Amino acid sequence: MNHIKVLFFATLRDKTGTKMIEIGLQPHATVQDLKDAIIERFPGIEETIAHCLASVNHEYSADEAEIPVAAEVAFFPPVSGGSVSGNQ
Repeated sequence: MNHIKVLFFATLRDKTGTKMIEIGLQPHATVQDLKDAIIERFPGIEETIAHCLASVNHEYSADEAEIPVAAEVAFFPPVSGGSVSGNQ
């Protein structure tokens, strides 16, 4: 079993009620496999996590990326900024 440290930021932290969990995955699991495991653990998070940016050991990673043993994975939801004023 590959034990992964998972960090949640912004709205994900609010939706999960925690900033960090540890989760066990099979060897050679991908970021998408991890997302699926998180959805199973936190029902109702599907829409948010589907659009999150993942960082595996401090490097941005695609859903197809394999997660190394004992990795740290952080999820960042999309962020929208404020409005741009026309009076500059």
